[in-house]
Amino acid sequence: TQSTWGKSFKMVSADTDALATALIIICGIIGLIFGLVNYYLVARVQLGSAVGAKDSLRSRDTEAGRTETQVVQEMIEIGNAISEGAQAFLFAEYKYIVVFLACMIAVIWPVLDSSNDNGGFVTVSFIIGAFTSIISGYIGMRIAVYANVRVAFQAWNGIGPAFVCAIRAGGVMGFALTSLALLVLLALIALFRIRFVTDESFLGINDDFQKLYEAVAGYGLGGSCVALFGRVGGGIYTKAADVGADLVGKVEQGIPEDDPRNPAVIADNVGDNVGDIAGMGADLFGSFAEATCAALVVASTSPELKTSWSAMCYPLLISATGIIVCILTSFVATTFYVVRRIEDIEKSLKYQLIISTVLMTPVAFGVSYGFLPSEFHVTANVSYQYHAAICVLCGLWSGLLIGYITEYFTSHSYAPVRDVANSCNTGAATNIIYGLALGYKSVIIPVFALAITIYVNYTLCGMFGIALGALGMLSTLATGLTIDAYGPISDNAGGIAEMAGLGEETRKRTDALDAAGNTTAAIGKGFA
Repeated sequence: TQSTWGKSFKMVSADTDALATALIIICGIIGLIFGLVNYYLVARVQLGSAVGAKDSLRSRDTEAGRTETQVVQEMIEIGNAISEGAQAFLFAEYKYIVVFLACMIAVIWPVLDSSNDNGGFVTVSFIIGAFTSIISGYIGMRIAVYANVRVAFQAWNGIGPAFVCAIRAGGVMGFALTSLALLVLLALIALFRIRFVTDESFLGINDDFQKLYEAVAGYGLGGSCVALFGRVGGGIYTKAADVGADLVGKVEQGIPEDDPRNPAVIADNVGDNVGDIAGMGADLFGSFAEATCAALVVASTSPELKTSWSAMCYPLLISATGIIVCILTSFVATTFYVVRRIEDIEKSLKYQLIISTVLMTPVAFGVSYGFLPSEFHVTANVSYQYHAAICVLCGLWSGLLIGYITEYFTSHSYAPVRDVANSCNTGAATNIIYGLALGYKSVIIPVFALAITIYVNYTLCGMFGIALGALGMLSTLATGLTIDAYGPISDNAGGIAEMAGLGEETRKRTDALDAAGNTTAAIGKGFA
């Protein structure tokens, strides 16, 4: 009888293990396909196509002695200059990254090999994590410089088409990065299992699970090293170019922002792509990889979790199901809540944040009850399935709260930004003081949200709970990246519209898209 029960348990366990693996792979592939579909829809925007929307400004903006073909050609030339600059910066940055990675490898391999004979595997995962981060950032940059001209052209046609084009372009990066990061990590774990796990059923008691997941942890370290260059290096370039363009244009020459007579405008728009697109992508990839690897390493110390493949896949399953939730959420912006007025833009972006969070809530419980054992130990105290779900939800909802607090303090629709603008009436000094004061004030609620999340999660599941909280915050990463990438794309579109002379009304539309994008960029920084 015991033998029959043992066989039945192994069969059920094997079925659950296979389901977990299949679910991760299917969700990852669906995410990649959805990213490609978004790219296809952006590419379908033909520059210079014949008929505009009802509120098209194309005939009005071409009355000043230029044909529509000439205006479109100017837009394409400006877009090509931005693309060339962004690519040149990234290639120069990647040269330094390769040198830095080589130095890190020279340290990681011998040091870890001498202590636990694991240096080679950590080095492999470190290299894979670094190059996955580089590829993700590069994909984001390429789609951004490809889409910015099309968003500007669509703004010429109407506010709705421009918004949809920008949000779909952001979706290419959001879904490509999360799906690629997930699939590569799963492949890395499967590859290392060959070395560290000898029992085909993954129930061997003599296999070194802890070494397996410590080796995989190099994946997060590699992503973080690239984020160091992408976020900090790209961010410094971005701000230097932005301030430089404003100083030479607005202050010294008294010409408008993004004026075609100011050559620094191209550098400013390049900075949006390399800092706020490629840099932010690398940063959030690093956060995702670190949180996932941390959860795996801590879970590998649990007797009940480490011997169950489906339970060890739990952190990956949270991210995988999050991709499907984000795909469903994306239809809100493109299909169900269509932007028709400038006032609709911020509402559409906010709806995506809250809808993705609401949809992810029951999914977290479903994954917890479907793939975790009913009881497990990560600390001396016993933890249950619903404990893990609560840990994920604490991170998920605190992330939403941080996003909304960030939006409140950075959106022109609310009092803080308007008060800062009013403080300019009494001079630059009061503006700086008021802005700093609001900055300090804005972190109070996020700090309490994080502290409460850490306390609750540690009480329920120890360090594993804290890692799950981080994963919960990043479970809707695809949506967060989408609306984050939307901002710089819209900013670039505004610059192109101004430099190509599309007219004041068109620029108002791109400014409205950009204003909402500045808020979403701040939300992205909050998540990172």
